[in-house]
Amino acid sequence: MRQTQENLAAFLMAGLLAQTAAPLVARQAPQMPLAPGRIRVTTELVLVNVVARDKKGNLIRDLKKEDFTLLEDGKKQEISAFDFENVDQPLTAAAAEATVSGTAVAGAVLRAGKKAAPSLDARDRRLMLFFFDFSAMGPEQIDRAVDAAKSFVSTKMQPADLVALVSLATNLRVDLDFTDDKAKLLAALSAYTSGEGQGFDNDATGSAEGTAETGGSFTADDTDYNTFSADRKLLALQSIMQSLGKLSQKKSLIYFSNGISQSGTDNQSALRAATAAAVKANVSIYAMDLRGLQAFPPGGEAQVASLHGQSAYSGQSVLNDVNNNLSSQETLATLASDTGGKSFFDSNDFSGVFTRVQKDTSAYYVLGFTSSNPIKDGRYRHVKVQVNRADLKLDYRSGYYADRDFEHLNKADREQQLEDELAAQLSQVDVPLYAGAAYFRQDDSHYHLAVSLVIPGSQIPFVTEKDKDNATIDIIGQVLEGGKFPVGRLRDTVKLTVESTQQVRRKNVQYNTGFVLAPGSYHLKFVVRENQTGRMGAFEMDVQVPDLRKVPLKMSSVVLSSLRTPVTNRKVGLNPLVRDQMETVPNITHVFAADQHLYLQYEVYDAGKSKNHVPAPSNGQGDAAKTAAAKAPRDSVRVLTSIEFLQGGLKVYESKPVVTNEVAAPERKAVVLQIDVLLQALKPGLYLCQVNVIDDVAGNFAFPRFPVLIREAPPASGAKAGK
Repeated sequence: MRQTQENLAAFLMAGLLAQTAAPLVARQAPQMPLAPGRIRVTTELVLVNVVARDKKGNLIRDLKKEDFTLLEDGKKQEISAFDFENVDQPLTAAAAEATVSGTAVAGAVLRAGKKAAPSLDARDRRLMLFFFDFSAMGPEQIDRAVDAAKSFVSTKMQPADLVALVSLATNLRVDLDFTDDKAKLLAALSAYTSGEGQGFDNDATGSAEGTAETGGSFTADDTDYNTFSADRKLLALQSIMQSLGKLSQKKSLIYFSNGISQSGTDNQSALRAATAAAVKANVSIYAMDLRGLQAFPPGGEAQVASLHGQSAYSGQSVLNDVNNNLSSQETLATLASDTGGKSFFDSNDFSGVFTRVQKDTSAYYVLGFTSSNPIKDGRYRHVKVQVNRADLKLDYRSGYYADRDFEHLNKADREQQLEDELAAQLSQVDVPLYAGAAYFRQDDSHYHLAVSLVIPGSQIPFVTEKDKDNATIDIIGQVLEGGKFPVGRLRDTVKLTVESTQQVRRKNVQYNTGFVLAPGSYHLKFVVRENQTGRMGAFEMDVQVPDLRKVPLKMSSVVLSSLRTPVTNRKVGLNPLVRDQMETVPNITHVFAADQHLYLQYEVYDAGKSKNHVPAPSNGQGDAAKTAAAKAPRDSVRVLTSIEFLQGGLKVYESKPVVTNEVAAPERKAVVLQIDVLLQALKPGLYLCQVNVIDDVAGNFAFPRFPVLIREAPPASGAKAGK
């Protein structure tokens, strides 16, 4: 029987917050300052790109606005804006009627502010943005990307092409705004060096069977709550879409990458939100895998350390490498196919992507309309375009997602909105939300899955009432077994009341809960809504609850924390993170300040028992000796543990070993291990934290690893500064 346990407490945790922008919708929204007798008018303009071809596939360039009929959900819409983009033959382009292109002089687009109008005359120009994802590239992959871009600029770039350069390493940078100056482009590309990338894999960390012993197996991160590699890349894409959405023309984003591997801790809602933002901004993503053709030798490539165990000899290591490669390409393929672009994999010729972009953006019509449906329900609206010539074939996107409105919803509608968002395939990500999960065994067939949700306090608008700031957060979530069958559910409203608005905005709001589950694969989704503006955020992840009966060392997840809080009014027996009336609050971001403590908590089960070891009788004692040994009290428990910090593959810190001989939770047969590391002993920077666990009696061991970011301690702010 599966049960759900809810923790109704919300924690405010200190942290530096990064600002994340919401996806941009293509809009025609004149902003006028409010004044007596003046009204602000905002209309949302929906743009549809249409490519017309005859039966032979030739492009048709002579259609007028009157030739088109546009339907939304079967209802005819008035085409309020019409334009024809004729990139190949700019001198023969048709005259624009109420054009949505704009006539501004050439200038910056990507570096303009969020509310700034586009300062670029992009009419009859091909807009191409090169996005170099250096965050996980090795030096040779960076050289391939730069050489491919240089070759295009030097030999195949046409006069109508406008190219911009954006890169992501430790930060997202606009290296060059849209320009047709080849000299500037080549100079900016030449400035990229092999040192731009981190050179780390996206694969799982650790030193278990079939995994290389390396200290550089995670992607560097420089934000507080966004420590997940895939989420960081997808949020970077969304940020780019916000700038590109200010131009109505079709844009092509060429994504130079070595793959995006989404793990169970990455937000799958972010992937769908990124593709939706690209569609709204008229951006097609062309993804290119810079790894090219790959061979997977059994022992690993020359630059990878030796593997553990027998996987190199059984063929399992090659199978793992192939599966990891396909998984990282799958995310790129999704981004490309859902935005009308194309993916380019398993080829050492990187010129094909540029040719495809030029072909796809030769000539197209831009139709703009304001929907006659004023309801902002967030539903998908189907778009159909017809032309008065029967011999033509039209290519266009099939629809879009409408915006959602919160202000006019009643209580029942607001509750239904949460339910709809929980069931929606395309979730909102206006409020950044992150989640982490850790499992602990309750008995042989049930596990407690501790779940933590984190929201940046800066994302919650507060209203002042009686000198206190008040806000409420609605939380809804569910657990699906195998992604289909609901086995757990969460619904709660959390009220936050603190003395200082600024205090909350400098911290994270953390909500902890838990579920009791059997071993298996689960899909978790959580939705939060702040109830001042109605903005919502969602987080989805896949979690594997293992069957520890099948592993040599039976060990729980490792929880990293910087905070322990007293517990007085809670059922402590249901939560493994509560020991001696103190609760360890998980830090799912793995970001700590240099003046903090790093608390680690984990458990080892059935210590002293070996999976394959059966005590043999000696001196001919036979079955009587076996029976006596089985009935004897089990006092042979000896678990050793220590903590190491690695940087660049080198050990820079190791704690003193801790030896435990006590089963602290006999009802769960658990040896509870709690370690306290004072981070002042380490310099600020990125580390790989390795937890060494050895069952000395059974001869089993494990060495799980985690990325940890240590930041400078915040400066004291006068006499009132303190914990």
